[in-house]
Amino acid sequence: MSESAEVPAMAIQAESAPTQWEWVDRTIWTERMLAALGNGVKGNKWFSLIDKVYRPGTLRSAWEQVKANRGAAGIDRQSIEGFAANAERYLNELAKDLEQGRYQPQAVRRVEIPKAGGKTRPLGIPTVKDRIVQTAVKRVIEPIFEKEFLPMSYGFRPGRGCKDALREVDGYLREGHTHVVDADLKGYFDSIPHDLLKERIEERISDGRLLELLAGWLRQDIVKGLERWTPTGGTPQGSVISPLLANLYLHPLDERMSKLGYRMVRYADDFVILCRSAEQAHAALEEVKAWVEENGLTLHPDKTHIGDCRIEGQGFEFLGYRFEAGKRWVRKKSLQGFKDKIREKTCRTRGDSLTRIIADLTPMIRGWYGYFKHACRWEFPRLDGFIRRRLRAILRKQEKRPGLGKCHADHTRWPNAYFAALGLFTMTEARLLASQSR
Repeated sequence: MSESAEVPAMAIQAESAPTQWEWVDRTIWTERMLAALGNGVKGNKWFSLIDKVYRPGTLRSAWEQVKANRGAAGIDRQSIEGFAANAERYLNELAKDLEQGRYQPQAVRRVEIPKAGGKTRPLGIPTVKDRIVQTAVKRVIEPIFEKEFLPMSYGFRPGRGCKDALREVDGYLREGHTHVVDADLKGYFDSIPHDLLKERIEERISDGRLLELLAGWLRQDIVKGLERWTPTGGTPQGSVISPLLANLYLHPLDERMSKLGYRMVRYADDFVILCRSAEQAHAALEEVKAWVEENGLTLHPDKTHIGDCRIEGQGFEFLGYRFEAGKRWVRKKSLQGFKDKIREKTCRTRGDSLTRIIADLTPMIRGWYGYFKHACRWEFPRLDGFIRRRLRAILRKQEKRPGLGKCHADHTRWPNAYFAALGLFTMTEARLLASQSR
């Protein structure tokens, strides 16, 4: 839709845009366009969007966002710093290439990112220029799809996040929806069928040049070492546009489960359905299985299950937590990942002073606690003790004494108060203070 498309004949005031659109780029989404978004456009499709992508202001804002996110160089080896050195020239070239139809995305560099347990996950790294154009496109099209998305979806959406999804799950559990379908889509981001995804995009967008841009990113070659191939499905992991497209593809599942009255909470491809009875949970799972099969996806057979989370051993994991026996726990993988990060920062051969090590540790511990502070309180004293043992081992090493800092003499010489005086954040103390304030 162009800005000249029909909208209701009314004066649109600057303050009339709903607060739900406070996050949009107002240099792209004018009051007139937002009014059209709210009232509907002819045929429910948007035309003439590509010109908003290659506007100098859009590309410049997109570049600032990419620069702030930093990230590694792509297949062309151009870094953020390299682009910044001649940003204006590069942005002008990008604008002309997009306007004249010369822009072609480059291959995506794939790397393997370590996960807990020694496993890895693939991550695609597009070039800086491709990241800029993808960011510009996302700024243009995201409101079109956000208008359609349902409240049950929380992942990679403006103004929503993990904590909001967890609060929703908590609320349903308190209401008695304790029979839970814990579903896992096998290799979701790599298996989305391109033809069906394109159909969903085309239900709302009819700008041929913009559609070709999106299709070009879906078929970008992937390079890993000496290997190079063209994907036949999926959205490129690591790309700016991928989370939006992934949400779009699962939106019909949200609609289906909502119409059937199920309480589903979804964060990207990770979702749970909370029911009042085992029968309802089994029926919900059958609905999910049917939809997944119809849409070219696969449920992971070993990671999809139904359980009554009030019973020990039948809990479920969601967004780093484990819900079981009426309590919230930190899931084992999350605990292991946190401990691994502590180990990295507290190597006994680290040459820094204890003050510097604690200054390095504290922001990470605070951030981790900020997310997991609603876990069962018994988790925190154990972790605090683990951290202090690592620090005592460093002190023993600095004195050229063997051992891991577990003996009683070390606790006497370097008591808990010693580390607190140096600024070490203690999760147990933070939890106690929060309980007292409540």
